[in-house]
Amino acid sequence: MFVPGKVKLYRQARDLLVRGNYRMAKKILEVKNLVKKYAGTDAVAGVSFSIYEGEVVGLLGPNGAGKTTTIDMILGLLDPTEGEVLVFGKNLKEYRSEILQQMNFSAVYAQLPGNLSVWENLYIFALLYGVADPKESVKGFLKNFDLERFRKTRVGFLSSGEQSRVNLAKALLNNPRLLLLDEPTASLDPSTAQIMRGRIKEHVTLNKAAILWTSHDMYEIEAVCDRVLFISHGKILLEGDPRKLPNQYGKKNLEELFISVAREPLSLHPLHA
Repeated sequence: MFVPGKVKLYRQARDLLVRGNYRMAKKILEVKNLVKKYAGTDAVAGVSFSIYEGEVVGLLGPNGAGKTTTIDMILGLLDPTEGEVLVFGKNLKEYRSEILQQMNFSAVYAQLPGNLSVWENLYIFALLYGVADPKESVKGFLKNFDLERFRKTRVGFLSSGEQSRVNLAKALLNNPRLLLLDEPTASLDPSTAQIMRGRIKEHVTLNKAAILWTSHDMYEIEAVCDRVLFISHGKILLEGDPRKLPNQYGKKNLEELFISVAREPLSLHPLHA
């Protein structure tokens, strides 16, 4: 028999189980009270979150919200002013080289050497990552990412969408357990983007990987993410299931919620607190 006052707690526990038992899975990434200051201004102001194996988490927010700065600190490209990043339970600052062997990254602004061919780029990165049988591995990625016809083409001569596919192939070469994707499909047409999302989701399933994914395409976020974090002015404001969160705040869809976070973050309150 349920006590009326405990019904809400029961429903919350049930929702956690339905969402996939991520809290029972291995924690891949843990960000603790991350702060980054520039000339006294907080670009990131005390961000904390975790990602578990098999989970894709969306980091959403308007331009300048702190998304890329957060990713750069997780990659070790920026030192946080305060806080720490733990990957596989180890401090990134102390074990950076070891951790980076199991991580990778893709973004529209992180271009590969344009004077090298597609094959040369992927082969060199395969060597740098210590991939077993690099030639065969690259051959497989050329096929899976529909890049075989561009094998000898210099990356600088490819379209932006074609370059994005090469970048995504590079990001998966070392079978990373933690993958950071900053608007990875922004330059892809809808059909190709759907195929690439499928490749990435397949990687998550096969490798029990974890992904932090930023995008301004809310359809994409609903399609790929198990959980989303809304960040504004360097702080995480909302967290939850992208398919349920809009309704909790009286919005018809994720895009409408995104717009509210961008324009009036302080006015957001759940309908049923």
